Amino acid sequence: MADRLSAPYVAAVSLCPLYEKPDPLSQRVDEVLLGWPLTLLQQMEDGWYLVRTHYGYEGYTLLSYLTPERNWGSRPLLIIRGLFADVLTGPEVERPVLLTLPRGALVSPEGHEAEGWQQVSLPDGRSGWLKAGLLSSWLQSPPALSEAKLRAQVTATARSYLGVPYRWGGKSPQGIDCSGLTFMSWFFSGVCLYRDARLVPGYPAHEIPLERLAPADLLYFPGHIALYLGGGQYIHSTARTGSDGVVVNSLDPSAPDYRPDLVEKLLAAGSVFPLT
Repeated sequence: MADRLSAPYVAAVSLCPLYEKPDPLSQRVDEVLLGWPLTLLQQMEDGWYLVRTHYGYEGYTLLSYLTPERNWGSRPLLIIRGLFADVLTGPEVERPVLLTLPRGALVSPEGHEAEGWQQVSLPDGRSGWLKAGLLSSWLQSPPALSEAKLRAQVTATARSYLGVPYRWGGKSPQGIDCSGLTFMSWFFSGVCLYRDARLVPGYPAHEIPLERLAPADLLYFPGHIALYLGGGQYIHSTARTGSDGVVVNSLDPSAPDYRPDLVEKLLAAGSVFPLT
């Protein structure tokens, strides 16, 4: 056990759920996608461990969902940008599917892209092939873009989740919750927000005056979070009947998609960018 607790691990399944308790019937609090690193904190019974993600969030999961790191963190890594991507046994679409990965999963490239295909390694040591157009480099810090272009990139990522159903604790196109959406919107631009719907010291987002809101900033409500798009609109994942997933709403009372139940409870706005 001591060796396990001192060694880094990686999610080895497409979606690795994290639970509030070491029990699959307890509340799902987060999802770690394949290839994401984490640390084992405490061994429980029946193969359960308390773990911490690379962005500082904690929950319980089964050791069977994980694999030892095997120098994964020192390799170049690519991120799945398509909604889903099949890892195939060879570079032809008719080849068998090894597994299907959701947007945000990480793989390691083997060699160079050839004729639209990329051979990749998976965390458990298996090898397969992916369509290269579904991949891009994993950013662990923001790209060298102007503030305006970075904001536009983040809002475009958020919009790419429109229509995804709501899932408590979700982070993938199978289902995503409010803080999962804001997290993933920024994750693709090299920023890891806090996982839940609140401002937490030590994480990139800090409070700003509401009048300074700009696209890609954050709106905080009691137990809920949204990403501001500009022009009074915001995008969020909501379980409200009639929405049931990622939708766009407005802060403008005259707009048809105005949500008075949210706006009246708006607590704060947050931004990753420094105030100038």
